Amino acid sequence: MEEEKVILVNEKDEEIGTMPKMEAHEKAALHRAFSVFVMNSKGETMLQQRAAHKYHSPLLWTNTCCSHQRLGESNIQAGKRRLREEMGFQTELRELFSFIYKAPFDNGLTEHELDHVMLGYYEGEPQINEDEVASWKWMTPEDIKKDIERSPDAYTAWFRIIFEKFYHHLIENMKSR
Repeated sequence: MEEEKVILVNEKDEEIGTMPKMEAHEKAALHRAFSVFVMNSKGETMLQQRAAHKYHSPLLWTNTCCSHQRLGESNIQAGKRRLREEMGFQTELRELFSFIYKAPFDNGLTEHELDHVMLGYYEGEPQINEDEVASWKWMTPEDIKKDIERSPDAYTAWFRIIFEKFYHHLIENMKSR
């Protein structure tokens, strides 16, 4: 089976090619990615704990789902696909913002992504794909923020960045539902 490829982009999110995912992480090449946040009517965010066998950030808590877009796939299509694959449900999504981050890992790999952040709403329980997700829970953004301050190493790098830089944006969007 051919390794999954990521879409290489410049800082303006213009496509400049593709590269196998592992190679992109070894070379710290800037590529397109997305992060989906799903909230419920109580204002809680659905978090997932990454599966133990993930090649980076295993068993860390993060947003509802995240991954990489495929060629010809819109950000929203990619978010919906991965939400279904990882968490086993579908919901409408809207894109909130994007940002670039770079996070090196202890295993020599580096995430260097132009990350598109999307928001959706859901009231049920997910049917998690245990190949991708170890566990899940609902938490309020305020409780997440406090927990990140107490235990930052329990969360993925990109999730901590989103919460540090864009916490207010998530709260505003939650209230404007």
